[in-house]
Amino acid sequence: MTVMADIELPADSGPLTVHDLEGIPFDGRRYELIDGVLIVSPAPGRRHQKIVMKLARVLEDVCPAEYDVLVAPFAVHSGDKIELQPDVLVGLDEDFTDKDLPAPPVLAVEVLSPSTAIHDLNTKKAVYERLGTGSYWVIDPAAPALTVFELDADGHYQQVAKAAGDEAVELEQPFPVRIVPRELLGRLG
Repeated sequence: MTVMADIELPADSGPLTVHDLEGIPFDGRRYELIDGVLIVSPAPGRRHQKIVMKLARVLEDVCPAEYDVLVAPFAVHSGDKIELQPDVLVGLDEDFTDKDLPAPPVLAVEVLSPSTAIHDLNTKKAVYERLGTGSYWVIDPAAPALTVFELDADGHYQQVAKAAGDEAVELEQPFPVRIVPRELLGRLG
């Protein structure tokens, strides 16, 4: 279940910041911050993690040298009130630091789970759109299915592709890649 934490803070303290997250011990949960609101998600399951691993491998195999592919937990920061940890992210190599990506990723991918689906399809999608992340992919492991959103000329996400099961989708952004959703499940498919 995704939890929007209700934390008692002094009245004059304001919203949480990225700095506040640094003191949280690693416990297997994902801690994200959206406009100063803490979002806590449980550790993902096997099917989710298999998809993340397989997708990262597919992307890494075709990734041009000027980009890098990483998986969660790895922080994407924007200012001091936003820290996201997409399941898979692609960024320009020159934009990464050793500990985070302080620039919008060129691709953010979220694998849905019962506890995060609404959050991933709405809140996080809107934040990535606002940050200017060129491509946002959502994978439903149950189908399995991939839905691809890309920014249009006005900076709004438009669905540009969808594939399910054994359907292949050929994508050009952020670089050419072919994805078959069922293949992301490996032996679990």
